[in-house]
Amino acid sequence: MRHRLRIGFEKVDRIWAEVNNVLADTIPGIRVVKAFAQEKREAARFHAANQRNLHVNDRVNRVWSLFTPTVTLLTEVGLLVVWICGIWQISHDEITVGVLTAFLAYIGRFYIRLDSMSRIVSITQKAAAGTKRIFDILDHVSSVPESPDPVHLSAAQGRIELRNVSFRYGTRSIVRDINLTIQPGEMIGLVGHSGSGKSTLVNLICRFYDVTEGVMLIDGHDIRTLSIAGYRKHIGLVLQEPFLFFGTISENIAYGKPGATREEIVSAARAAHAHEFILRLPHGYDSLVGERGQALSGGERQRISIARALLIDPRILILDEATSSVDTTTEKDIQKALDNLVRGRTTIAIAHRLSTLREADHLIVLDRGMIVEIGNHAELMAQQGYYYRLWLAQARNVDTEDKTMVPIEAHNSRGSV
Repeated sequence: MRHRLRIGFEKVDRIWAEVNNVLADTIPGIRVVKAFAQEKREAARFHAANQRNLHVNDRVNRVWSLFTPTVTLLTEVGLLVVWICGIWQISHDEITVGVLTAFLAYIGRFYIRLDSMSRIVSITQKAAAGTKRIFDILDHVSSVPESPDPVHLSAAQGRIELRNVSFRYGTRSIVRDINLTIQPGEMIGLVGHSGSGKSTLVNLICRFYDVTEGVMLIDGHDIRTLSIAGYRKHIGLVLQEPFLFFGTISENIAYGKPGATREEIVSAARAAHAHEFILRLPHGYDSLVGERGQALSGGERQRISIARALLIDPRILILDEATSSVDTTTEKDIQKALDNLVRGRTTIAIAHRLSTLREADHLIVLDRGMIVEIGNHAELMAQQGYYYRLWLAQARNVDTEDKTMVPIEAHNSRGSV
């Protein structure tokens, strides 16, 4: 029985590690999971790992449920034998009461058992509290509920319209009275200091949150009436810190399109300028990227992220500081990949370095959650307003760096904002 328990606990540890690996991938990468509409896939991964965990634990618990009562029974039987034998021997004058008293010292073992039982009760109560918390999370209603009769966008155009949009987190107002129209194929740059509302605006467009006031329209449809998973399949997301899941390069590129062929994966990698460095790896496209992609450099991870977005061919593209965490040389390679990615798509870009947004069709300047200026680079510089001051402040600090930058090109005609 002891051997079976040891083997069982080894399996429990191994399976529990698998569950933690799934969570370590999914929770930090939740924005990527949502952006590629892979919630069901990740839920299925966790469910499969958790079912294995439950099965192994159930087997161990069955063995343990026999082991503990057996030990307890033997202990209590021993105590009972002491009492019976002691009384019988006293009645036959074979031992004294003092001797029996000595034997009764073994009664302490009984209290040890009681102590063990009290610990078991304590552990059970903790488990019950933990279970309640788990069910509270599982029963939590999403802040972005699915429409009862959702509209499915089979072929999105990429027109985005915000009408008097405001968003509050609790009592704090994050964005206020945003009115904005982005035409299909336009490239829009979001500009402003940290905390001005740029990332919140992107999160609203991705529908990670719902607007508090106003309405957001996608191709004329209220975003709240659209199928969440169906809508997000039309969105490509490239983040400042590219998140890769544990697995192969091929699996990461095909994350948003699990059934992609090798030819499609290679084609996306070529367009993202990733094919060459992938071939130099020991196992090519089947090389493992390590936990969160640590086996690759920052620039390599970013190009894999771009290839992942290219593969799903999104109509709406979000670039959130896509080149801010790499050096200038690597940035040039990533900019070439981004040129292929933004072509013909509605693109919303956030960039700390304003020079990377010079060729955007329109720049939306935000301050304290409100739009303070709209225009292209030349128009805003001519106004000598908020954007002009931001540009001059950056130019003074990073003048040398700006000279080496390659801007993201807008490959489409300008539309109205």
